Amino acid sequence: MKLKVIVHPAEEGGFWAEVPSIPGCATQGNSYEELIQNIYEVAEGCLSVLQQKRKD
Repeated sequence: MKLKVIVHPAEEGGFWAEVPSIPGCATQGNSYEELIQNIYEVAEGCLSVLQQKRKD
């Protein structure tokens, strides 16, 4: 599955990113590499929650 991710520089340093197609799905990282790792984890978690809500 491919998801569009928008990466922003954080004011305090590092980066933050959001997945526009999943409301509330965002994360941050001190480095770009950390951010990419975090966005995979948070997107998986957000999709899991959405899937569970559909079952309920």
